[in-house]
Amino acid sequence: MSHLFYQGRGRKPVLDQARGVYMWDKDGRRYLDGSSGAMVCNIGHSNPHVLAAMQRQMEKSTFGYRLHFETEASEKLASRLVGLMPEGLSKVFFVSGGSEAVESGMKLARQYALAVGQGTRWKVISRAPSYHGCTLGALATTSYGPLTVPFEAMLRPMPKVPAPRAYLDGLDPDDPATGRHYADTLEAQIRAEGPETVLAFLLEPVGGASTGALVPPEGYMEAVREVCDRHGVLLIMDEVMTGAGRTGAFLGCEHWGTRPDIVVMSKGLGAGYAPLGAMIADERLVDPVLEAGGFAHGFTYAGNPLACAAGLAVVDEIERQGLCENARTMGEKLIARLHGLMQKHEIVGDVRGKGLLTAFEFMADRDSKAPLPKALNAHQRFVDIAYANGLIVYSRRTRDGVEGDHILVCPPLILTDTHLDEIVEGLDISLSQFAAELASVPEPG
Repeated sequence: MSHLFYQGRGRKPVLDQARGVYMWDKDGRRYLDGSSGAMVCNIGHSNPHVLAAMQRQMEKSTFGYRLHFETEASEKLASRLVGLMPEGLSKVFFVSGGSEAVESGMKLARQYALAVGQGTRWKVISRAPSYHGCTLGALATTSYGPLTVPFEAMLRPMPKVPAPRAYLDGLDPDDPATGRHYADTLEAQIRAEGPETVLAFLLEPVGGASTGALVPPEGYMEAVREVCDRHGVLLIMDEVMTGAGRTGAFLGCEHWGTRPDIVVMSKGLGAGYAPLGAMIADERLVDPVLEAGGFAHGFTYAGNPLACAAGLAVVDEIERQGLCENARTMGEKLIARLHGLMQKHEIVGDVRGKGLLTAFEFMADRDSKAPLPKALNAHQRFVDIAYANGLIVYSRRTRDGVEGDHILVCPPLILTDTHLDEIVEGLDISLSQFAAELASVPEPG
């Protein structure tokens, strides 16, 4: 009997230990962590350098409240992060998770608008589908039915524009006109809302759970920046999943040279060693807020020295091991191997991703892009099959959380060719088993 509850009643084996890309349950069964948990464990499990850094910090102090003390760990991590940011993003606010980071970014943007006499700006435009967190403010910018609909009565939903799903819309993702097309939907929404009311545009540079490693079409990111500049709208980059090297650069937005006004991070920043996230903002936004009386926002564990010591050691490991480069190199190999599986298994209708943020999507028919019947709950069934085969992957519903099924394959950035072979073998076996199950399902009617 367990007294815990989370999303449902399902039970899993008890975790015993984890090392590198592997995890073992109490019965001694080994699993390959092919999703880095929830795209969190970027440097792998039980890294000795990180554990040693945390031990050193624990021997000094485990907590120092930010209104009482500054801490060396938080100052050093802030300095290190600023050195990895686009020029001008020089102010850091620490949090404990992705939802907190998103909330912090939106609230800083709003307080900046008030401080500079633009109090009519309050709307944060985001994309549909999208996922930015489970707290009510983050949910207001999220577009994923199963998570948002139950709480709509408690939210002030924010405006949405279509996510740039060129492959579903029948557009060429390599044509800059496609990127401009989706950026034009942002421009039109800003005009429809009234530019003087729009505060910010919030997006993931590469789509995460809601769109399954969706890489933007050519020209999109650059055009979005131009639209925001034209209307005085702040650009908030949600790097919770894409940051800390996941896509082959420390920030996902680096691939397009697109400079955000605010970056929000978590997941791979703490890498599973401690709850940690950060908002990094342009100094020009922070100074007016502080001069106007201060940032009216905060969390008890903001800048916790133990979490920051872990985060600093994680960043050290990303740089020491060259994990951004490894994510690029191994990501190209992984994408190629996933395309190979697509050629072998007809139910795989699309493969996409950047670095080690990759996904494949199930389709009943590749030409029409028709999804599998939603009653099959294919995304969860495949995850269960892979888990039984000792491979952990992650899944979500592709089409607004209601139907469509994608599988995220996002192993730790320490991935080797041997690990890659194991992942592909596990996927291949699991796809064959899943396809056999589908073949035995009676046709409707």
